[in-house]
Amino acid sequence: MKNSLRIIGAVAALSVGYAAQAATQSTTFNVTATVVSSCALSAANLAFGNYDPLSAANTDGTTTVTVTCSLLTPYNLGISAGANGSGVSARQMLIGGGGTEKLNYSLFRDALRTLNWGVTVGTDTLSGLGTGLAVPTPVYGRIGAGQNQPIGSYSDTVTVTVTY
Repeated sequence: MKNSLRIIGAVAALSVGYAAQAATQSTTFNVTATVVSSCALSAANLAFGNYDPLSAANTDGTTTVTVTCSLLTPYNLGISAGANGSGVSARQMLIGGGGTEKLNYSLFRDALRTLNWGVTVGTDTLSGLGTGLAVPTPVYGRIGAGQNQPIGSYSDTVTVTVTY
């Protein structure tokens, strides 16, 4: 038993000696990332419905453009003249079926329909600052009263652009 205790003591002494001789090293590394400006865009169709050319009232409609930009990203939202108009102040829908008749309409940034919507940053676009969340933006449309055009379905395609 005495010998057993001596052996256990010797083994323990060797283990302690071995642990005391072990070495360690450490280093560090950096972790980095760059958050970039980013925007996503979606738009719903604008359907004016029926237009009565004999009515003295304008035909109004609204739709929504939704922009989502990364936090603190400045952006401008613009809407083109469309496929048939000669400019952002002269938008036109073309009659379907290969005809050449056109129906004038306008797109506005405000509910009073006084601020035309175009593509010139700082002039007729809408500016914003990204929040990281989807921001719905209304688009106000108007077909002016008294346009004597043939019956039929009229349409146009506009392009919505976000500049950031």
